[in-house]
Amino acid sequence: MTELSENIYNKDLGRNDPKFKLWRSAGLLLTYKCNCTCRFCYYNCSPDKDGLMPADIFIGAWQSLKTLADSDAKIHITGGEAFLYYDHMVELLNKANQQNLGPVDLIETNGFWADNAKIIEGRIKTLDSLGMNRLKISCDPFHQQFVDIELVKRLAKVAEQILGTDRLLIRWQKYLDNPIVMQNISTEQLNKNYINAISDYPCRFTGRAASEIAPLLADKPIDTFKNKNCKTSILGAKGIHIDPYGNVFSGTCSGIVVGNVTQTPLDEIWKNFHPENDEIINTLFNDGPYGLLAKAVKLGYKPAKLYASKCHLCSNLRQFLYDNKIETTTITPIECYTP
Repeated sequence: MTELSENIYNKDLGRNDPKFKLWRSAGLLLTYKCNCTCRFCYYNCSPDKDGLMPADIFIGAWQSLKTLADSDAKIHITGGEAFLYYDHMVELLNKANQQNLGPVDLIETNGFWADNAKIIEGRIKTLDSLGMNRLKISCDPFHQQFVDIELVKRLAKVAEQILGTDRLLIRWQKYLDNPIVMQNISTEQLNKNYINAISDYPCRFTGRAASEIAPLLADKPIDTFKNKNCKTSILGAKGIHIDPYGNVFSGTCSGIVVGNVTQTPLDEIWKNFHPENDEIINTLFNDGPYGLLAKAVKLGYKPAKLYASKCHLCSNLRQFLYDNKIETTTITPIECYTP
């Protein structure tokens, strides 16, 4: 396992100084394409998006994470909607088995494809044989605006029979037990349901969540976020996400690229990470998104009266900078900044 001292930021710190944590978990975004256009999606996924992670990125990222974290390394497959490319996913898992990379910890789906019990059984058994540890089914008001709850119920029932309760995750069980009607209702009722869902299960306001949900909950003036930096979040993120093009995001900070695995192996990205290497990341590290405000205002940014959170402000400012073609090497890719 890689030692914390192998990171260039960590090596000059004192014993009790907060360290840049080792990445132990990687979510591999198989695609930005999704059958849904959920209002809370961190990555702005939709049916209009593209991208499909090739084998070299998939295998290389997994191998590099094992170099970093050894047996603690955990990979999960997400999207977008990975089951839009089920055959490709199976091919990738076969290649991972050939490389003896171990089991994939988690595969996520919204269940849109689960209209036939035999197909469900066949796919779950195949993924089980390829080493899938757990299946995670997205079940919430946002997804149910696009996916019939009966499909989700059918998938959950068959998957539980095959995998057992310990290997099946429902996000969230509350909404499977008591579904909320999300289709053919008024905009007012939709917004009420969104607000209630976020109240039950808070999310980070990035991507579409920042542009479409956060304004419904905005209640804090911009000065609230002055002197509130992102140091703890950046140092403490033990997981990353990697998109189909190799872009690496820290935690769920979509649209802030800390490296690209097509250019540098993931373990080397971790070793060479230092906030001072990038102006945007260094500003967020030391001053938080409020630190980006002066630059944005000079370019014509007009602050909103209220924001829902620090992440909402950050997303709003980064969207403005992206639209004005500022810092595109870090504030990218287009998928994260296009509704």
